[in-house]
Amino acid sequence: MTPRVMARGKASRDMPGGHAVRARRIALLGTRGVPARYGGFETAMEEVGRRLVEQGHDVTVYCRTGNSGETPQPREYLGMKLVHLPAMKKRSLETLSHTFLSALHLVFSRRRFDAVVVCNAANAPVLPLLRLRGIPAAVHVDGLEWRRTKWGPVGRRYYRLAESLSVRWADALVADAYGIERYYADEFGARTVGIAYGAPDMTRVGSDLLSGVRVEKGRFHVCVARFEPENHVDLMIEGYLRSGARYPLVVVGSTPYPTEHNARIEELASRSDQVRLLGGVWDQNLLDQLYAGALTYLHGHSVGGTNPSLLRAMGAGTQTIAYDVVFNREVAGPDALYASTPGEIAAAIDEAEADPVDTRRRGDALAARALRRYTWDHVATAYGALCDRLAGGESQRTLYSGRRSPASAWRYGRTPWIQPPEEAGRIESPVPANPADRPADASVDAR
Repeated sequence: MTPRVMARGKASRDMPGGHAVRARRIALLGTRGVPARYGGFETAMEEVGRRLVEQGHDVTVYCRTGNSGETPQPREYLGMKLVHLPAMKKRSLETLSHTFLSALHLVFSRRRFDAVVVCNAANAPVLPLLRLRGIPAAVHVDGLEWRRTKWGPVGRRYYRLAESLSVRWADALVADAYGIERYYADEFGARTVGIAYGAPDMTRVGSDLLSGVRVEKGRFHVCVARFEPENHVDLMIEGYLRSGARYPLVVVGSTPYPTEHNARIEELASRSDQVRLLGGVWDQNLLDQLYAGALTYLHGHSVGGTNPSLLRAMGAGTQTIAYDVVFNREVAGPDALYASTPGEIAAAIDEAEADPVDTRRRGDALAARALRRYTWDHVATAYGALCDRLAGGESQRTLYSGRRSPASAWRYGRTPWIQPPEEAGRIESPVPANPADRPADASVDAR
């Protein structure tokens, strides 16, 4: 049950454990805004923001000019107040420039906010601005962005610096996966609050649009991802080509700029008429039907935390063949198949086609797991409780130095094997709330 949030100064009696959440003025910034038209952060802010409004909170979302695609731009969406501000049209500066303007707007606004949620650790430099106004801020740190190959040496160094600044300056850190919590614990000795994403229930999605892309329900495989090396689209296609698959592979995705990786994907796809590159699919109904209608979903993402595309496939009840990394194992659990080489991917595809009954059973188990562990109601309630605690004075700002531990198992681009917790609900941080309670080897001061 989602607890009600009463008017300011009045507590809900439904809150578990006797903790009363008050209605708060909350700002969400660091994304392109709502309506969600791009990625995981935007979807999360839309799903969380609308539910916070339903719970009684006053929610403002900062959006990039033109995000809605409407003229004039809407001032409200699903009960959330919208503020539209421009951004520099340069990939490396777009996010930070918009968040900087949003923070300035917050500082000089006549409205007083009780708490702010900042998406993306890259936006950490705006935290001192919010502190000028005395507004506590939680930073949703995202995944290991500095490992993405699209960033050059300067960009990677910036992202690593921004992680350190987030640890040092944020009042709270939010991680959407246990693996990301462990990363911040091992690298910085810092505590995070575990709040994942929600999964949509797509088990009743139709199939009437599939004929338009020349596939039949249950008789194709699908891969959905931006064409970036760490998403391993090329590996998934290569594995498919090595398999004895009878059903075609539909690939949804692209990048806005030509790269050698794009060329490799196109070359691999040209080897077989059974590999179909659809490019970007902006019809959400068709995209949902591709997730739900496929025999398997091939998921190659490797550097993020809880991935929204993986949750979408699970919510559709589609058996998943995932790149073997801790983040994916944490989300999908024991019923997905895992692979990290073309041969392993080929074997998983052949296994899925050879035993469709077991493939369906595994897909049903993934759907049940998604609906049990990843619900937007729970996510929104967790954010509301966090903002309430921040507004009440809870903060870990300056408790951690932001320096990296030389003993971290994540150094040099490694990803250690981690056994993720299986219990549903909020994941407890591997670092005690009080830094004095940390074990002696959890150093945060050594670079």
